[in-house]
Amino acid sequence: MTATAPIPVLSPVAAPSRMTSGIVLAVASALAFSSSGPLVKPLLEAGWSLGAALLVRMGLSGLILAPALFLAIRRQKRFLRRHGALIVGFGLTAVAGCQIFFFSAMQRMPVAVALLIQYLAPVLLVLFAWARTRRAPSKLVIAGSLVAIIGLVLVVDISGAQFDLLGTLFALAAAVCVGAYFLIAERTGDDLPPLALASGGLLVGTTLMALLAVIGVFPVVAPMVDVTLAGATVPWWMPLLWVAGIGTTVGYAFGVMAVPRVGSRIASFVGLSEVLFALGFAWLLLGETPAPIQFVGGALILAGVVLVRMDASSAGEPKGEAAVVPVVPAP
Repeated sequence: MTATAPIPVLSPVAAPSRMTSGIVLAVASALAFSSSGPLVKPLLEAGWSLGAALLVRMGLSGLILAPALFLAIRRQKRFLRRHGALIVGFGLTAVAGCQIFFFSAMQRMPVAVALLIQYLAPVLLVLFAWARTRRAPSKLVIAGSLVAIIGLVLVVDISGAQFDLLGTLFALAAAVCVGAYFLIAERTGDDLPPLALASGGLLVGTTLMALLAVIGVFPVVAPMVDVTLAGATVPWWMPLLWVAGIGTTVGYAFGVMAVPRVGSRIASFVGLSEVLFALGFAWLLLGETPAPIQFVGGALILAGVVLVRMDASSAGEPKGEAAVVPVVPAP
């Protein structure tokens, strides 16, 4: 009787725990990301250029997370050779691509419409999985997608919007980049630590933004101004420090840690809560009171997330929580 190598199987206790922690991290990531817009908006209105705000945001965040990248490089030989392409891809799509395409779309169409198209990313991931596996999504996933999108339409006001082909293409490209964020983050693990991916991607994105600033695509203008938040006047560096240190660093760090725990599909739908949190921050910091219909839309988004979560096939086997159980050989 020959020895049989142990086969890793999913621990029945670890799976729910990993899923719960992943959802908590995904919600925290969405909450962190959602604070950026309401805090950057007053800076842009006070004279800051978008290029300057994005450079500081991504660059400072990448440096904060840099120790994780350096540690991974020291611990693993040929780390950059093995994972460099994935890190660069993450930086060009999930970091720089999302920003560049979204704000390019925003310049040609209402912000609400650009947001709506960008947040079609969860639906794009469902369609991508359908095309890749040739298995149609379950009725729960289809229902959850429809309910969440209807909720999203109610949350973002698209009344009176006019169609712009180039702006629509930019927004769709942003949606594809958001989808890439979830797909690439799903591939992290012990070999490619999530924080190393986040740091490397942010530094790659910063490099690209710097090049675009040098050639004049995104000019850098950063006056030393005061801005008003929640009725208080604060110096420019306070909101920017929050956006870089919390909004971006925590957003990307928790986000890439959440995706391998819950899977790209569930993580992308939970990410829709960023829209709801952004409404709350805009209400709190800028005095922009949400309309009643937006609360209804928020409830529908949450209902859509719950429906997708109820589908047992939505979450693949989480990584890193397998219990090693030896197979008993046949006599």
